[in-house]
Amino acid sequence: MSMQYQVTVIGSGPGGYVAAIRCAQLGMKTAIIEKYDTLGGTCLNVGCIPSKALLDSSEHFHNAAHTFKEHGIDISEPKVNLTQMISRKAGVVKANVDGIAFLMKKNKIDVLKGVGSFVDKNTVKITSSDGKETTITTEKVIIATGSKPTPLPFAPFDKKRIISSTEALELKEVPKHLIIIGGGVIGMELGSVYARIGAKVTVVEFMDSLIATMDGTMGKELQKATKKLGMEFYLGHKVTVVENKGKEVVVKAEPKAGGAAIELTGDYCLVSVGRRPYTDGLGLDKVGIELDRGKIPVDDHLKTKVDNIFAIGDVVRGAMLAHKAEEEGVMVAEQMAGQKPHINYLLIPGVVYTWPEVASVGYTEEQLKEQGRAYKLGSFPYKALGRARASMDLDGLVKILADKNTDEILGVHIIGARAADMIAAGVVAMEYRASAEDVSRMSHAHPTYMEAVKEACLAATANRPIHM
Repeated sequence: MSMQYQVTVIGSGPGGYVAAIRCAQLGMKTAIIEKYDTLGGTCLNVGCIPSKALLDSSEHFHNAAHTFKEHGIDISEPKVNLTQMISRKAGVVKANVDGIAFLMKKNKIDVLKGVGSFVDKNTVKITSSDGKETTITTEKVIIATGSKPTPLPFAPFDKKRIISSTEALELKEVPKHLIIIGGGVIGMELGSVYARIGAKVTVVEFMDSLIATMDGTMGKELQKATKKLGMEFYLGHKVTVVENKGKEVVVKAEPKAGGAAIELTGDYCLVSVGRRPYTDGLGLDKVGIELDRGKIPVDDHLKTKVDNIFAIGDVVRGAMLAHKAEEEGVMVAEQMAGQKPHINYLLIPGVVYTWPEVASVGYTEEQLKEQGRAYKLGSFPYKALGRARASMDLDGLVKILADKNTDEILGVHIIGARAADMIAAGVVAMEYRASAEDVSRMSHAHPTYMEAVKEACLAATANRPIHM
């Protein structure tokens, strides 16, 4: 039987569109199915890109209000124009999604609009928004349908007062009091956006630290830095009630360790307790694929139990990160072409785009302790950097973890200005299994933030940082 396509990708987020492009580059006739009007998935439309646009806008406002005067820039008191901030964000999103559409045309990838679902392992039905159905045949399928925000079972999103990150990117007013349930990446990023532009922000977190999946030092330092924005925190608290009272939201929580419960009243409650894989409507039962705790089971090659169906990104195991999905998309495409790519999942970095930024790769100190592995620790504070003094970005530090016996770098953890860009150096060092001494002996330009990495490596190698 002749197939219309060699590869069909369901979902056009970073994993899906990158997989489609790589398949097309390798000579495969490729289609991509997307249920929404625009390509790019959560990341480009209601996730990574729009949140970074608002983070940058709010940081500009914060600097105008708080640091311009010290820099010798005199302006009248700045005012927040939230409508313009949201409008600029929408323009950034449009430019990015239009860019993806261009790349589809450039690579001769057929874009099929509608919900893709399996008829059988080689046949996919596409149901458009008006209910029209078409079917295609395909040799292979890559599932890349991403994830959705997870609601609290007792507090579903009403999209008015009890909101997800999607609605938080479209608010028409600066909240008077934004209550955030969840002190992870999304909660801290969006919380810092609104704290900078005048909202009171309170974070309620079940775990005992912020950004709990990252190294513990990072959470402590981020809490210190964001307290300066006026953010308040209730760590180790379990939320028991979230109630929309019309023009306000009431949140009740109790300490895990026991003690008096708290009651908070705000005008918006952002629930950011995680995301769930989105597999609704795929028709996985038609091909015999069963979910495991909500995720699609795959082997080391990202192949499902059905030999021609692969899955990548948020719907499979591992961190829900756009760049992880992209790497998986490339890996699957290259495997289909007979190549032998690989991914080192330990070396996929994580980033929090607050200011200061937080970025990590490799093992955390907590993981090394749990493994019983002997390690050395070197750290260096931003406040000892000439570059940080010049820019007034004194919050933060670099933390290097290295094997006690071999000096091989086991983890790089950075909180500070430009950490998101700096972490790539940590990834490169660890990919090539560099020692802390290797990095400490490399010349780092002066004055730069990267000097803190060199100094932290000196501290880990022989406890001999130069500038501290």
